[in-house]
Formats: sequence, structure tokens, C-alpha cells
Amino acid sequence: MDNVRILAIESSCDETAAAVVEDGHRVLSNIIYSQIDLHTLYGGVVPEIASRKHIEKINPVIEAALSEAGCTLSDIGAVAVTYGPGLVGPLLVGVAEAKAIAFAAKRPLIGVHHIKGHICANYIEHEDLKPPFMTLVVSGGHTHLVRVADYGEYEVIGRTRDDAAGEAFDKVARAIGLGYPGGPKIDEAAKQGDCNAIEFPRAKVNGSDYDFSFSGLKSAVLNYLNHAQMTGDAVNTYDIAASFQKAVVDVLTEHAVMAVKQYKINDFALAGGVASNSALRASMADACRSLGVRFYCPSPVYCTDNAAMIGVAAYHEYVKGNFADYSLNAVPGADIA
Repeated sequence: MDNVRILAIESSCDETAAAVVEDGHRVLSNIIYSQIDLHTLYGGVVPEIASRKHIEKINPVIEAALSEAGCTLSDIGAVAVTYGPGLVGPLLVGVAEAKAIAFAAKRPLIGVHHIKGHICANYIEHEDLKPPFMTLVVSGGHTHLVRVADYGEYEVIGRTRDDAAGEAFDKVARAIGLGYPGGPKIDEAAKQGDCNAIEFPRAKVNGSDYDFSFSGLKSAVLNYLNHAQMTGDAVNTYDIAASFQKAVVDVLTEHAVMAVKQYKINDFALAGGVASNSALRASMADACRSLGVRFYCPSPVYCTDNAAMIGVAAYHEYVKGNFADYSLNAVPGADIA
């Protein structure tokens, strides 16, 4: 299908975003209002505050997306929205808005799974990427190894059993005094540290080779800090950041390489907010190069939460005629499978 323009809305956490995407890869606009400065005051996202800010900003953001794309609602083929997973309050704001617009404009409504959106972000800049391929989705709330069998067809082969990698980044950053958001701050601090200074654990999950666990690693960092405080030892924040980051990246890379080998995959893609981490991108690129596997990763703007990725995912649902009705609701714990 050609010239299909989708208005997409994303509000699963603390970014209010809207985009217009044409034919599943051409981004005509991608407007993001970030609440990072607001939530930094509290050291993390406050759901109630996020919900109120979404209500305040969602209409102006959508209007800006349509204006930048040179579109009106009459030019839109469908309205897409993230329905889950995420924070229930923010999700409800986006879902209610999308349903209202779809009803008023008499356009089809498409519900999009947030993680599927992150995976589909790779299609924006890499038109040569086509299923089947393996992807590692790493974000604040999710760490998944997913085999993409076809457009819209996903098989989760590994997932976190406790803290997601991004969640561990935030908690460790807070513990060592870097603040929020933890991912970018640890990435920067690690560049000034020695990644081999401290040997932090790399956890394995018995009986589940592809599953992840980062809770123990987070606890190891906290124990290291507590021991240093009790003994009066000096603490090098940069070394802790670099050593912690290396432990996370080593585990993510090891599991991804295992999956690529076992499933005999020729293409591998990173996705999610933590996919913008420079050490992870470099590690996975090197690993894929050594395996002779093509490596893909979105630009940082498409790694963090955005609506363009929702529009891309929605296009493939549009082609299949997978539309939602007005009973579409927020599902904060929506599973990708």
C-alpha cells in the first residue's frame, strides 16, 4: 500500500509524542515533549505528575506533528496509539485521545504494543532490514531477546526475571550520586573510568540460558558502596560506572551472540532506550562483525520513546487490516507474545 499516512501517539511514560509516518518508514514529523527536567526533581518518574503533564501537552504536540507534516486529519489514513505496556495513567491519556480523534475523523484506530514499536524503529532508517532477524530490546522497564519471524510476528526467547537493564542503570546512577536519568549519565561517567577496576557479577538464570537478571548486579554495586563507607575506603564514581556498565553490556552481548548462533540469524538489531548506550552499541557492532552478521540500530532519537516508531509498527497492522474498536483500553502489563 502506498501513500498511507498514520498519525501516531505515544504516552507510555514521561514523553508526550506524536508523529506522522508515511508507508511504514517515511517520517514526516516526530514531535516529542520530554518531562525529564520535571521528574529529575524527584529522582525518577512520578506517574501522577506524568499523567497531568500528558493531558496538558498532548493536543499541542499532535497539532505540531500535523503542522510539521503539512497534513490535516483528512490526509490521515489511520490513528495509532500505544496501549501498553507502560504507566496506566499516561497510557490512558494517549488511548483516550486517539479514540476521540479516530471517532471524530472517521478513521481506523490501531493499538500498538510499545515494545513492538521499539523493534520497528529499525525500519525507519534501514529499509534493507527485513524479517526474519533477531533483536535485543533494552529499555527502562524491559530487556527482551526477540526473534522477529515476520512483520508483526514475534517470538520472545529471553526476558529479564527481575530488574530490566535500564532500571538497573537508573538505580545504580542514583546510588553513586549521578542522578536521573541514569542511563545517559552512567554512559558519560563510564568514559572517564576503568571498566576493569571492579569485578561485578554476571548473573545467569538456571535452566533459561537466554533470560536476564540484573537485580544481583545492582545489589553488588550497593554492597560495594556500603563496604567502602564502613571501611572508609575512597570510592571512584567513574570506575564504578564503567565497571557496572561493562557487566551489563557483557551479559547482553553474550546472550545476543548465543541466540544469533543458535537460530542461525543473518541480521541483528538493537532497540529500546538503552540501545543508545555507546558501549552497548560498540560491543554489539563488534560481535556482529566477528560473526559475519549484519548489525542494525536506530539513531538515538528513535531509541528513546517516540511516536514515529509507533507509526511504523501501526503501518504493518494497517496492511493486515488489524484495527481496534472503541473498547481499546490501556494495558500497563501487556505482553509482547
